[in-house]
Amino acid sequence: MRPTLILTAAILGLAAPAQAQSLTAVRDMPVTGNVPQICAMQRGQIQPGTANNVVGLDGDTLRIAQFVNPSTLSVKAASATVKFEAVCNFAHAVRIESANNGLWPNDARITQTPVGFAFAVPYSAQISWGPANNRFDADAKARHLTQQSFNIDTAVAGDLILRLQIEEGASNVEGSAPVIAGTYTDTIRIFLEPR
Repeated sequence: MRPTLILTAAILGLAAPAQAQSLTAVRDMPVTGNVPQICAMQRGQIQPGTANNVVGLDGDTLRIAQFVNPSTLSVKAASATVKFEAVCNFAHAVRIESANNGLWPNDARITQTPVGFAFAVPYSAQISWGPANNRFDADAKARHLTQQSFNIDTAVAGDLILRLQIEEGASNVEGSAPVIAGTYTDTIRIFLEPR
């Protein structure tokens, strides 16, 4: 019997190291994701009850109902508040830009204007976005691109509010001056962009 016991002990001795090994294998697998810096803005919507002498938006075009007083031909007051749903997921800047620095005639044939007639119309815009509330003026003194920028120190999601205001009798020459005939336009651009 003795040889059998030795053989049994040898088999038990070989099995001991195998029982010390783990039955579970573990491997770490990190999961990562990247969110780029992005700003997005939806199409504007006129806020109910805020339009004065403004018919509405045609796409992104704000239409003034009656640009001048038919008796005096001076500019009639007009205003509207436009809301843009927007988001910017990083500290950024807001820039408002006027392509013409006011409302100017589309007709390039208007080269001479009689004394006392307006040939451009100034306006102002109030822009509210996150913690910022700034005023922008397009003074119509000279036709050129004009812009204003202000920094936002945090990410913002919500409504960007733009309030446009044309004053009664606004003119680039003198108050309540009659306006030369034509179609007057400007393009306002709003940028949410890196600083």
